[in-house]
Amino acid sequence: MLPYRQVLYDLAENQHGYLTAAQAKATGVPAIRLVQMVKEGTVERISHGVYRLTRFPSSQLAQYMEATLWPAPRRTDIWGVLSHESALAFYELSEVSPAKVHITVPPTVRIRRVVPRYLVLHRAQLDPSDVTVIDGIHVTSVERTIRDVAAAHLSSALVRAAIADGRRLGRLTAAQAERLTEDLLRTMPSRHAEAGSVRDE
Repeated sequence: MLPYRQVLYDLAENQHGYLTAAQAKATGVPAIRLVQMVKEGTVERISHGVYRLTRFPSSQLAQYMEATLWPAPRRTDIWGVLSHESALAFYELSEVSPAKVHITVPPTVRIRRVVPRYLVLHRAQLDPSDVTVIDGIHVTSVERTIRDVAAAHLSSALVRAAIADGRRLGRLTAAQAERLTEDLLRTMPSRHAEAGSVRDE
């Protein structure tokens, strides 16, 4: 049997050094051992039920990983999904630069904790085809992301830029880009917000 420390490293390796209490339990690490490792300094507690290996190399995607683990740290079947402006930034579509991390959670997930200031929660029942996993992070598909930011009233200029960038980078097919343009831009009211502005909820 592998030492608990190695078990946790193997678990967190594909999650930018992060793990949840539920994931640790599912791999056979007793809760008391996790607590002991926090006291030893091997693991640090980030938030309720979310932990990080202290010696794991830092990652530019660390906050995204933390955000997607935050909603349901006691369950292994539910994730927050990076979405809206944050998903646009993740895909490098348009010049959007959100001040907060946007994630989507199922409407049925009950969260009684105070939402961290850096986080914006959206609620929607996502279809499996709307979600992909990239670098260990659950993120809405490019098409779903663009539809979400349009529905959230992001400026038409940014939506147009996101579609153009998606096509240029090969993240959207010609058919998808045409469909998004038809569905969103030809029905969106003209807005005069600057292309670089975003609206956090």
